[in-house]
Amino acid sequence: MNYTFLPNTSIKVSKICLGTMTFGKQNSEEEAHNQLNYAFEQGINFIDTAEMYPIAACAESYGRTEKFIGNWLKETKNRDKIVLATKITGPNRGMKWIREDLNYKPESIKFAFEKSLKNLQTDVIDLYQLHWPERKMNMFGQRNYKIQDDAWEDNFKEVLETLQLFIKEGKLKHIGVSNETSWGIMRFLEESIVHDLPRIMTTQNAYSLINRQFEVNLAEISQRENVGLLAYSPLAFGALSGKYLHKTAAENARLRLFPQFTRYSSPACEQAIDLYEKLAHKHQLTLVELALAFVQQQPFVTSTIIGATTMEQLKENIATKNVVLSPEILKEIDEIQAIIPDPSS
Repeated sequence: MNYTFLPNTSIKVSKICLGTMTFGKQNSEEEAHNQLNYAFEQGINFIDTAEMYPIAACAESYGRTEKFIGNWLKETKNRDKIVLATKITGPNRGMKWIREDLNYKPESIKFAFEKSLKNLQTDVIDLYQLHWPERKMNMFGQRNYKIQDDAWEDNFKEVLETLQLFIKEGKLKHIGVSNETSWGIMRFLEESIVHDLPRIMTTQNAYSLINRQFEVNLAEISQRENVGLLAYSPLAFGALSGKYLHKTAAENARLRLFPQFTRYSSPACEQAIDLYEKLAHKHQLTLVELALAFVQQQPFVTSTIIGATTMEQLKENIATKNVVLSPEILKEIDEIQAIIPDPSS
């Protein structure tokens, strides 16, 4: 396994992070523990979860993923060997079963944080992330930005002050954001500098062969401000395995179970995936190898978050750790990107 450090910290993390959003819905607790065991044996020491998981979120399964991980940590006594990241659910997307008030007010953050500690059966969280911005804005590939009525008031300083309390108590090591914009990240950084508050170390955003929006301006922030990308959906909900293109997806595959997730199902996505698959085969690679190696090689990526519903998928994903794409392949990837730029958005 290859390792790096969370930016601006001494915490060593595997370049592949185990995503867990399937634990509790697509995967049973036994299957989840089997995945955790295998990933750990392969050198993965970085686990990412969220209070709202599993996906698709609902009241009946809320919190189940964190609980599965907590049980595994207790059984294996691996807590001191794991870098553990979780996320607080934000507003504007429903899910009132989690909390009536999902705003990032001090009392909401405290409630969510303490509940995650309990679910995960730990005394400390290594990386605590805001799952998405509190304000109303374009998210998840949405285009055609429109000014929206928004009662939100700037509270970046207050959020950082609340998180600082957990750090001072020894319950939290570092903080990050997720699905953030350039403006949001820079506001957090500004407040941390001006008021000597905790610094954003990472941002967790979607990034893949068919979604390279991060490169437009967030990559510059990553480079100049040293905010690492934790890249999620590197296989675009599994679309970059080719299984939906060739109609070989299992009945319990994510997009068959949850057809409402349409971001990677457009004709343009299918066309791009077909071209990337042809490129992979031209160089004796699988499409999965091409897709994951591309993400792992980007200089702004701290860790690539993989997820799987079967052990076969997990093994295939982890096996890409040593795949290195040549300058020639990277050039051909950019040529396809120029023809069909970011089809998922």
